[in-house]
Amino acid sequence: MSGPDPEHIAEMFAAFGRVSVRRMFSGAGVFSDGLMIALISRDVVYLKADEQTIPAFEAEGLAPFSYQRNGVARTINSFWRMPERLYDDPEELAQWARQAKDAALRAGVKKPKKNAKKIAKKAAKKPAKPKKAKALKSKRRFVKKRR
Repeated sequence: MSGPDPEHIAEMFAAFGRVSVRRMFSGAGVFSDGLMIALISRDVVYLKADEQTIPAFEAEGLAPFSYQRNGVARTINSFWRMPERLYDDPEELAQWARQAKDAALRAGVKKPKKNAKKIAKKAAKKPAKPKKAKALKSKRRFVKKRR
């Protein structure tokens, strides 16, 4: 196969709403409002998941996306295999896709790092130093010396 068929994927997610499909490596990403809600690899759909939605995937006996690189197995816990029955049930797929979009939205809200808070405190205490003006370097012209 030359990759996932974007029209078929959009049709599969039609009950959820409009999605765009972008080729990625050997598969594709499914996006809704700029958020990646699904990953397609080897004709298998993996939905975006987080700590709130992973239990539903586990209850179905499903696994996160995994791949081999340089002989080492790698797992990405933010995308989980979609239940097989959803390929034939657009209404239930729409429900799972909404949850995947919610997980993508939650993932987009990053907590500030602890160091960032410390840096912000220090910056608030110290007055900002004015920046020094950079000296302009004059262009040098080389002239041949006469003997």
